[in-house]
Parts: sequence; C-alpha cells; structure tokens
Amino acid sequence: MSRTRTALLAALALTAGASGTALAADPGGTGTAAVPCTVDYKVQNQWSTGFTAAVTVTNNGAAKSAWSLKWTYGGDQKITSGWNAKLSQSGTAVTAANETYNGTLATGSSVSFGFQATYSGSNAVPGTFTLDGVTCNVDDGSGGPGGPTDPPPGTGNRVDNPYAGAKVYVNPEWSRKAAAEPGGSRIANQPTGVWLDRIAAINGVNGGMGLRAHLDEALRQKGSGELVVQLVIYNLPGRDCAALASNGELKADEIDKYKTQYIDPIKAILADPKYASLRIVNTIEIDSLPNLVTNVTPRPTATANCDTMKANGNYVKGVGYALNKLGDVPNVYNYVDAGHHGWIGWDDNFSASVQTIKQAATAEGATVNDVQGFITNTANYSALKEQYFTINDSVGGKSVRESKWVDWNRYVDELSFAQAFRGEAVKQGFASGVGMLIDTSRNGWGGSARPTGPGATTTVDTYVNGGRIDRRINVGNWCNQSGAGLGERPRANPEPGIDAYVWMKPPGESDGSSKFIDNDEGKGFDRMCDPTYTGNPRNGNNLSGALPDAPISGHWFSAQFQELMRNAYPPLS
Repeated sequence: MSRTRTALLAALALTAGASGTALAADPGGTGTAAVPCTVDYKVQNQWSTGFTAAVTVTNNGAAKSAWSLKWTYGGDQKITSGWNAKLSQSGTAVTAANETYNGTLATGSSVSFGFQATYSGSNAVPGTFTLDGVTCNVDDGSGGPGGPTDPPPGTGNRVDNPYAGAKVYVNPEWSRKAAAEPGGSRIANQPTGVWLDRIAAINGVNGGMGLRAHLDEALRQKGSGELVVQLVIYNLPGRDCAALASNGELKADEIDKYKTQYIDPIKAILADPKYASLRIVNTIEIDSLPNLVTNVTPRPTATANCDTMKANGNYVKGVGYALNKLGDVPNVYNYVDAGHHGWIGWDDNFSASVQTIKQAATAEGATVNDVQGFITNTANYSALKEQYFTINDSVGGKSVRESKWVDWNRYVDELSFAQAFRGEAVKQGFASGVGMLIDTSRNGWGGSARPTGPGATTTVDTYVNGGRIDRRINVGNWCNQSGAGLGERPRANPEPGIDAYVWMKPPGESDGSSKFIDNDEGKGFDRMCDPTYTGNPRNGNNLSGALPDAPISGHWFSAQFQELMRNAYPPLS
C-alpha cells in the first residue's frame, strides 16, 4: 500500500456572506474552484520505531514571502530532527515554517523539506494539512498531485470534507420563524439541521415539508455549485433512555419498525438519482450510544431504560443498520454523535464511548468505512474554547481538574475534546481521514456575564469560576439553559481535524417543556427542564438552570431565541 497521500488545498475559501452561508470562491467565474496549492507527504523510510518523511509544497496561488504548513498526527509520532524548515511540535500538532533562505514561494514554484521522527503502533499519514490557514483536501495519492483519486472501498465518490467549498442548506421553515422574530433577520439565512425525529417527518408533519421537499429545495439553492444538506437521523427504539424530554415514538423492542418504516424509506429517498449532486450529511442518533457507557448499571447515574437498551442491543443494532443502509448511498456522509466533553470527557467514559461507537459501526453489516466522522455538542451548550484557563493550570498547588466545575474531567472545552476524540477514534481503527463537527448553535455565552480575563487565584475554584466562558450552574445541565447565546457561525475547516462548525440544533427550538404538556409526539416531561428542579447525580444535584415557560422539545421558544441573540458571541451586528 502506498505510504503517500497528496494534500490538495482546494481554494474553496469559505466566507460568511451576507446570507450567512458558506460560499465557495470562484475568482475565474468558471464554476470550478481553483487549486492554489498541493502538498505531497511521503514516508520514505520506515522501521519499527521511526521513519523519515519528505514533504513538497507547490504554490499555484499568489506569491508568498513566508509560509507555514500545519498538520496533526493521529498517533504518537514525534519529530526528532528536520531540514529545510523550522519544525516545532506541541502534542500531536506540528508546524513547519520556512527558513530564512526559502520563504519566497512564487506562483507555480515548490519548496521541499524533510524530517525524522519516532512512533509506536501505527504510523498513519496525517489526514489534514493547512497552509497559512487554508485547509487541504487529502486524497490517497493514487492520482498524483492535483490528479484524480480513487476513494477507499465503500466510500463512493465522497470528498474528504463535504463542507469544503460548499454552501449549506438553509431550511426555509426555520428561516421563516427566525425572520419573524424582532432582530431575527440577522441570522435567518444561517444553515441549520433538518430533524427527522419520527416516521411522519419523512413525509412532513401537519402540512410541513417532508424529506423530498427539503431535498428539492436544496437543489434549487444549490445552483451550479456544491451544497451540503444536514439531516438528523433521530428515532431509535427507546430513544433518550436517560432523559424524558425527547423520548420517541418507538418502544424499546421495535427495532424492526425502526429499520423498515424509518431507515429504509429515508435510504430510498436519499438514493434517488435526482439528488446525487447533493452532499448529504447525516447526524446519526443523538444521545444514544454514550448512554450505554454512562447511564447503565453499575453506574450511579444508571436508569432502568438504559439498562434495557444495553441488554436488548437495539441502540447498537439500530445505529449499525442506519450506517450500513445510508452509507450505501455514494453522496451520503455519516457523522455519529459523540456526546460532549461534559459527559464523555472523564477517563471512565472517553475510550469506552469510542469502543461502543465502533461496536455499532461494525454491526448489522456496517463497517468503519460507513463513518465519515463524529459530531459533538449536538443541541448542547458546552463552550467551544475556554480562553482563560487550561486543563494544565494549577492554583495553590491544586490542578484545575480538582475544581468543582471541572471535577476531574480531562477536558475543559469542546474543541480540545473533539480533537482528542478524533485521535482516539483513529487509534481504535476508524479511518485516519475522519473529521469532526461541533454544534456551535448555542454555546457562545456572550453578553454581560462573559468573563474578560482569568479568575482570581485565591483558590482553584475562584480561578476557574471567575474565568470560565461556560456560565451554566453545572456542566451536566442541558435543557434550555439560561444565559446561553448563539456561538460561532457555521463554517468549514475552522481548526485542525474539525470539518466544520455547524448549527445542527436550530436556535429557537425548545429542548423540552418546563412542565408536563400532553402531546401526540411521544415526548415526555423531564425535570431537568423545570427551573425549580434541584437536580440529580448527573448534574451534581444542582439547580437545572432551565428557562421557564418552555414548550415541548422541537417547538418554537421565542423567549429563548431572543436570549440567544442577546448573548451571541461573536456578537450580532
């Protein structure tokens, strides 16, 4: 097998246009994005504990007087020496910058450098490179620099990152609701996920748009460029076993109904050749598989429903079946839900959650090639990046891990967790090119309560609490959180290993009702959505932090939408 992979920096420079969607740059007006640069990474010699590599960067864009190439390893590779570039490494992240004598990189010219490194276990070629902040699209090297490539078996004609160079579908139903709110027109053209949360949603509920209607509208929005449609596949038997607000219509044992009446019809629509030009991103079954790790016996947070779902195997079977069937469609990209750092970030949960996802990804005929990536923080509130403290800080001889807020977690924010989760997934056998999505729809935490600097160093708790961006009462709180704001706007390739920031949860749609509301959607009442609730072991027996007067999950919550806009970060203009 070739140890070469060619990185094509597709000049699909994503910008936040007036509409808020990602737009592909096309300077020549030809309808085909230019390729400003290629990166050729070759492992030249390899032995049991080390290797040498040669890297060639070819610049086809504007001339440069200096350059910097970055990548992240999925294993424990450590660079020990190099030549023709200034090489530095922090953890798995590597930077190669020009020397004083080779900083000039004219249009059409190349520069090469090399290095020696150690490793143990696997020595996977990096999945992503960035040159001066522009992310590469990586092929398998079979076509040579800039040439055609053959994707791995089972991946059809998929690109490395579906969001690169593509617009993302704006759901007109959500857009109308957002635009109807005072000030809502500022974000009404942002792309959000389409939730298929019950069988009826496939054909449309109460006169609303069904799956085909959304895909037809997506073709209209697409025009001659590329377009991503984001779907949330969310209807497992016994859904949300550790909560009640989003319980679904299917009973714990109705796996056959899930397969034949839910997944099969979705697959049939997605496989229609009419939609072959769309890039269809599926978020697979929110808050399901991690429950089989954290909320089962003998854990103190165990529930009888989660014990049932672990015993009958229907979460694993359902996710495996969805991955297998939907993964057969060549223009479909499956991203499996991976919880969030405030749930999975602890030692007991982290590796075990990846193992459980892999179990599902190899069940019911599925393989790891049916998984293009993972998504974290879906419909949650975890801060993207804590600016004012890190997991390595200490105060008075105490690590921040000992603070009440962090509580021995290994991660303090969603970005560090997502990047680490990707590394663990590759280590456990998922493809080295898998990417991560982070839902930033409600994790901005702006407004007057947002800290402007580190907390006081009186104690480790004052330090963390004073400086943390995430202002929830407890990291386990998840329902309609008071004080939350819109987060980073959707965009592709924001950080190494991250395919995109997305708004998979449409802002303004409730997480659950503040009190019991009778409904025909199979949705119950969870006390974590009640602002008077004093908590349970999953949130350290703290107040829920939920907003009052909320409707049932998925229904429009105007007061929350207004608060999200007020507390947006970056702020809305």
